[in-house]
Formats: sequence, structure tokens, C-alpha cells
Amino acid sequence: MKTKQFIVGLTLSALLGGGVAVGSYKLLEDDNQQNTSQEDTRYPNVRYTSEMRSSTNAVPEGLNFIKAAQVSTPAVVHVMTEYSVRSSENYSSPMDPFLREFFGDGFGERVPRGPQMGSGSGVIIASNGYIVTNNHVIDRADKIEVVMDDKRKFEATLVGTDPNTDLALLKINADKLPVIRYGNSDELRVGEWVLAVGNPMNLTSTVTAGIVSAKGRNINILRTNQRDIAQTGVDMTIESFIQTDAAVNPGNSGGALVNLNGDLVGINTAIASQTGSFAGYSFAVPSAIVSKVVDDLLKYGEVQRALLGANIQEIDAALAKEKGLKTLNGVYVAKVTENSGAKEAGIQEGDVITAINGVNVTKSSQLLEQIARYRPGDKVKVEYLRSGKEKSANVTLKNLNSSTELTKRAIAKAVTFDGATFEPVNKQEMNKLGIDGGAKISGVRNSKFRETGIKDGFIITRIDKYPVNEPADVEKHLKSFEGGVVYIEGVYPDGLKAYYPIGKG
Repeated sequence: MKTKQFIVGLTLSALLGGGVAVGSYKLLEDDNQQNTSQEDTRYPNVRYTSEMRSSTNAVPEGLNFIKAAQVSTPAVVHVMTEYSVRSSENYSSPMDPFLREFFGDGFGERVPRGPQMGSGSGVIIASNGYIVTNNHVIDRADKIEVVMDDKRKFEATLVGTDPNTDLALLKINADKLPVIRYGNSDELRVGEWVLAVGNPMNLTSTVTAGIVSAKGRNINILRTNQRDIAQTGVDMTIESFIQTDAAVNPGNSGGALVNLNGDLVGINTAIASQTGSFAGYSFAVPSAIVSKVVDDLLKYGEVQRALLGANIQEIDAALAKEKGLKTLNGVYVAKVTENSGAKEAGIQEGDVITAINGVNVTKSSQLLEQIARYRPGDKVKVEYLRSGKEKSANVTLKNLNSSTELTKRAIAKAVTFDGATFEPVNKQEMNKLGIDGGAKISGVRNSKFRETGIKDGFIITRIDKYPVNEPADVEKHLKSFEGGVVYIEGVYPDGLKAYYPIGKG
């Protein structure tokens, strides 16, 4: 019962409408110095940690936090968001054009309640305007603005998001901005002093201090994409938080967790609380994960998620007794996926994984964090126990499709079909509407679509049973039907969902 109460009390720490919203390598600049160690030479695919600033754990005389605050505060911004909230989730139907003839144009549409405001924090990580924040800070936002520490205000565009790590990347049109350099979250030790920098409760440029109270913490708070699980059977969320007792409150989400040098070691994300306000524990995404996610979003437009190819399980006394294990340290392999890297490397059900590329893993969250740093096609050394004997294997990581290929989001082009124009949907609109793609229609009045009831601005997301990810899909799918009625599904920019019939023949 106590465990359930704790989990319920976990909340993402962004402000929405005055309440709680429950839910790079080099980043285009050569700021980071390369340090090649003997370990890096043995495992050349190990990345990020060698490129981050090495943290010195010496405490300044008199435990002085001034340096860290001076370095980090100018580079932490206030992220302001605006949302259109409507009163219901009504849907249009194929009959709507006829019913509107009697009841008016507003039939079936949601009634606006006015914009709601949200608030969070962000961290400038490149002087040319790239800012990292939490996905839940900007999720479904109509408008994103950034207020600098010096009070300058910019409208931000959304570069990309990764709900699986609760991270998002923004871009503002500015240069020569103050930045926070990446620190090495791997070098953080329990008991080490850290500072949380952000904008709690709209109190801008606030700094609080605490210590690292735990690492590799999985608190089961990130929203799970149920559709992906249904399609793939894999939960892709990565939770391996840095736990601190630095005071973090609603509005701190997306802000910086820095060490005493002022180096970024984490992005503040959540708090453990029964009230929605700070009650002693806060959680941050480690900088090692942040840097990889940001780099992927910049290079590929989406995160390249690598998989080991094994279902894993925490080891406790009960499991150890049931399976006859001789250790409680490590992660139990419950199942190995066919055609996976683990399967091809000889890892079997019942093995106990103890290290990835020389880094010890004693629980699932630590293993997932290590694998999350790599891309499909990368190789990692996996150390494991089998019947108490130490073994190792070199595993080639793969993606969800059991392939080593990297995927890059192509830039979709507008197309003209049957007199109407179909344009791609931008990242910010996709994020606002909760869609993965689509085709926005315009010029309906002078097209063959004018009799359907579709209005300009409608975003087509599905035709019959086929998804529409880009404009070219509209022409491809409609041309494939020879006769009968085809249903087009989609959503308007204000969030109103609708579907319309189109006769083919």
C-alpha cells in the first residue's frame, strides 16, 4: 500500500494553468574536447562520456555555490506555453454536412474555453539557439515562448521530441547565447552536491541545492505509448533518473541539474509528492541520455533506439531462490527475442547480465540506460553469468525491426491531387495534435473534394485502413481504390477530429 501511495504521488514538475501538469555530441559547435582513453580504444562505440567535461569532486572552500549559480543561471530559460482547451471530445461524422444545414455550422464542434497557460524551464545547450526541455512541458502546446534570464523573449519552434525519455528540443532565432556545457553524469556519486536551476511557481532564475541521493532510479512515471506496445510488444520508455533532495517544484521541469562546476549533469523532470509540491525527492534525466537524444533529433529528426533483444527482470531473493541463482547482483534474462543481437551473440534465457562495456549493471534501469546511449548497428560487450560461470559476448544492437539500419525522417513535399493541395504537417502541429504525420489539405473549393464537407486546414491521418504519414500517401491510397466509398479520417488544427466519405467510381 505504501508503494502505491508513493507512485501515485510522483508528478511531472511543470505548471499548467496554475496547477500541476501530470503529465549532441557537439550540437553544431566544437565546444567539447576529445579525450581518448584506453577503455575508449578497446570499445570505440562507447561515446558521450569521454566528450563531456570531467567533474572534479573537490568541494569549494566553505561549500560555496556561487560559481555554479553564476555559470548556469544565465543559460536557463523560462518556457511559456499556450494551449487551446475545449469542452468536449465530440467528433464529426459523415452526416455532419447535412445536420449542419439544420443546426448551423457549429454542430458537432467543441466549444472553446479560451487559452490555458503553461510554464516550465529549459536549458540553452548551443549558443545558436538550441534549448532542451521536458516533453511534458511543451506537449500539445499551440505556442511556445522562451524568456531569457535577461528578460528577452523569443518564440520557439519545436525541433523534435522523445516522449520515451521525456525530452524535447527547441530552437529560437538568436546567436551568441550563454550556454551550459555538458557534464558527465556517470561521474556523479551519491552524496555529491548538485544545484537545481529553473523557474518554479513562476519564480524566475531560482537556484536550490541538494545532494545526489540515488542513481538509476525507475519511478514508473513516464507516459507509455500504448499504441507502440500494442504493435511491438516493447515498452520503449527509459527511466534511470538521478534522484536528489534539491528542492524542485512545478515549473522546474526542463531546468538544469548542475554540479559545483556549473556543468549540466541532468534535466529536472519529476518530484515525489502527495501534494504536488516538493516533499523531499526530485528526479532528473542524466546528461548522458540527454546528449544522445538531442544529437539524434538534430541528425536524424527522430531518436535512434537500439535494443539488446532480451526481456529482462529484476533479481530479488524470491527470484534467486526460484531460479537457483547464486547472486542478487545483475539483471535476469527472462526471454531472448528471435533474430535479435542477443540471440545471435549466444545469450540465453536464464543468463544474468552483470555489465555493459565494462559498466556494472545491478538493476534493469541501469542496463536500459547503458543501451539507450547507442544506436542500431553499434556493438557492445555484454558480461554475464551462466550457471555461476562468467562469460562475455559482443552484441550487435538492432532496432524494433531486427535491423541495424538507421532511420531518418525525410522532408516531405507538398503534392497536388484532384485539384487540392496537400502539405506536410510540421513538428509543432504534430506534437500539439498528438499525431505522427499527415497531409494538410487546402484549395478544397476548387477541387473534387468540395462535395465531401472537408474544410481547408483539415489534416488527413488515415484513408480507409491505411495511415497517411505524408502528402504523397493521399494520392497513393486514393488511386488504389477502384470503386465504392472510401472513408477519410483526420483532425482539424483546433483538435476537432472528423471523418468523411468519398465516393470512388
